Amino acid sequence: MRPVAISQRVDIVPRRGERRDALDQRWVRLLAACGLLAVPMPNEPDLAAELFQDMEAAGLVLTGGNDLVRYGGDAPERDRTEQLLLRLARKRALPILGVCRGMQVIQDCFGVTLKPVSGHVATRHAVDGAGLSGVVNSYHGYGASETSAELGILARAADGVVEAIGHRAEPILAQMWHPERETPFDPADLARIRGHFGIAP
Repeated sequence: MRPVAISQRVDIVPRRGERRDALDQRWVRLLAACGLLAVPMPNEPDLAAELFQDMEAAGLVLTGGNDLVRYGGDAPERDRTEQLLLRLARKRALPILGVCRGMQVIQDCFGVTLKPVSGHVATRHAVDGAGLSGVVNSYHGYGASETSAELGILARAADGVVEAIGHRAEPILAQMWHPERETPFDPADLARIRGHFGIAP
């Protein structure tokens, strides 16, 4: 399996005085099903950058969880880490996949302003677009109805919220739904991830 860098959420545990990096175990299983070995990146920007630059990564996965600080989030170390990893991956022209918050990080990088959305937390809804039609899970409180010139819209929800994007020139793909939370994993998600990272089925 080819290693792929993957970001982690920050869980704050006040009773223990801890800030924990955390990754849903389902991500490891999902990526393994795609022929990829998940390598979690610590939420320490310099250390994450060193690890990422030293590994022969197939690419970068930006995961969900934690709002961006500018939208009320409480994990600035994660913002800094993911922003740095995104820059490094783009510099090396590596494939980047953003999921939920990960898509928001990418949108923010390209100057897209997010706004609160309703009806998108802990539910399922339809999406429709360029080959990405179907019913998906949804766990996000922020979204956008438009995107930047560099990013193409691949799918929207019925209310107009953008649910998937792809960069017009760089290998950047992002979606708001969580492929790791589907049981069993959706074959369409697996095929999309394999194709994006150049893994043969």
